[in-house]
Amino acid sequence: MTIHPRVAEVTARIRARSEKSRSRYLDRVAAASKAGVRRASLACGNLAHGFAACGVDDKAALKADVVPNLGIITAYNDMLSAHQPYETYPELIRKAAREAGGVAQVAGGVPAMCDGVTQGQTGMELSLFSRDAIAMAAAIGMSHNMFDASVYLGICDKIVPGLMIAALSFGHIPSVFVPAGPMTTGLPNGEKARIRQLYAEGKVGRAELLEAESASYHGPGTCTFYGTANTNQMMMEIMGLHIPGASFVNPNTPLRDALTKAATKRALAITAMGNEFTPIGELVDERVIVNGVVGLHATGGSTNHTLHLVAMAKAAGIQLTWDDFSDLSDVVPLLTRVYPNGLADVNHFHAAGGMAFLIRELLEAGYLHEDVKTVWGQGLAAYTTEPKLEEGGAIVWREGPRESLDEKVLAPVAKAFQPTGGLKLLSGNLGRAVIKISAVKPDRHVIEAPAKVFDAQDQLLAAFKAGELTGDFVAVIRFQGPRANGMPELHKLTPTLGILQDRGHRVALLTDGRMSGASGKVPAAIHVTPEALDGGPIARIRDGDMIRVDAVTGRFDVLVDPAEFAARPAATRRDEEDEVYGMGRELFEMFRQRAGAADLGAGVF
Repeated sequence: MTIHPRVAEVTARIRARSEKSRSRYLDRVAAASKAGVRRASLACGNLAHGFAACGVDDKAALKADVVPNLGIITAYNDMLSAHQPYETYPELIRKAAREAGGVAQVAGGVPAMCDGVTQGQTGMELSLFSRDAIAMAAAIGMSHNMFDASVYLGICDKIVPGLMIAALSFGHIPSVFVPAGPMTTGLPNGEKARIRQLYAEGKVGRAELLEAESASYHGPGTCTFYGTANTNQMMMEIMGLHIPGASFVNPNTPLRDALTKAATKRALAITAMGNEFTPIGELVDERVIVNGVVGLHATGGSTNHTLHLVAMAKAAGIQLTWDDFSDLSDVVPLLTRVYPNGLADVNHFHAAGGMAFLIRELLEAGYLHEDVKTVWGQGLAAYTTEPKLEEGGAIVWREGPRESLDEKVLAPVAKAFQPTGGLKLLSGNLGRAVIKISAVKPDRHVIEAPAKVFDAQDQLLAAFKAGELTGDFVAVIRFQGPRANGMPELHKLTPTLGILQDRGHRVALLTDGRMSGASGKVPAAIHVTPEALDGGPIARIRDGDMIRVDAVTGRFDVLVDPAEFAARPAATRRDEEDEVYGMGRELFEMFRQRAGAADLGAGVF
């Protein structure tokens, strides 16, 4: 397969840029591998503590040190619909490990918050930083040096990136990511969005809204729209960290359980005790990272991954930049229409051909590197197959579909929905930002309008309720960056801005905060860096300044005399006590102080 010239070029420059940092990382992985991950390195007292609670057979196996031990890192809690199915996974994994001649133990649990619950609430200010807290918690679980391989049970927004960072910090240990799948289809996403807008306009009450939301989010599994959680699953598969076809099988089905057992056995097969040793630190190279970015663009995935992929790559010694995202977006076609980029949900995507068809199309068109390591032990072409359950419960992987079963949801490259990807980099006299255009109508790709400036999303909502938001405008929401308040998502603004757009106004959002992974039809220049708290240009915008957001040329600017704009003092944030206390925010002060810029992944490591 011939790789696309742009994909080859971007991959080569990432490799060159990362040569020193990647080399240092691989040296650390090699040293750790040489030191050994087997329990023989533990003193007898250490080892006795490590298997004290095991059953007789598992204890004997661990004493003898002749079988691999699998560490389970779980993000289970039963408040998150996506993570509730993980309650039964440890026992399922332990049984599968014994069948394969190994042992499995829960190494540790990590926190898992739901952005759907905290969206628009104070707790959202902990959301981004939960990624790094998850990485730290997972590292504690793996630090016992009891494990030859690991499986990571996590799905949702910051959880998978946090688990990835942890796995890469233990890069000498093979790691397999195990999903639980999406919930079955409920209330159509378009109908849910319609009722949200009616509620924002005061045309329906809370009871009607809650009924609609409950019919949409109605059971175990990920939310069915294509936000960050389902983008995570696409990415883990296209990067070769799931077993083939694992991402979008519904929870609590025979195939789902069979896939979990297969993932367990595969993790045990790739330890240093066998012949297929595949440490994750060697698996995740610059080609795998580029494959992840290509998948993001081809599916119109979550804007959050312009932060997370940068941080994940950094954990492997790979230096990924927003320019890499942008240059790949210019050539990778958009192949999916899943809400909010369309009306379908991920179950429809899976039924139309899903990951097998998507990966085949991208491989044959030269957009993906096929010659990569994967946890499946073959190149990426193995991921063009899909699992089928045979009589008796065994899985066979058969060739996936060569034609889409619904081209309105999943298109071949020859009939792409648009020739470029779903995300675009913006730069200009306001700094740098990201915009998602896959769900934005072409006549909204350029917005030029006066600024209306707010220091919090609730201020904008209050102005809307007071009837103050009329005409065309660019809503500037500042002091929402990682160092200011943890960079919360501002998805709460979507219905309000959608209403104004539907009324015929030309509106856009410009913020140093984040938008939801479900960013929709309103153009939004987000992740603006430098952020306002650091004195970035966004802090000098005033009401009435003309702002131009141009997703066609990739620019965003304030159209004010440069000398006058430069001479303006930057606005300062009110430092009221209630802005940093409550809902645990005070515990994350050190994270805010240490947080990096958005284009560097907004991390604390």
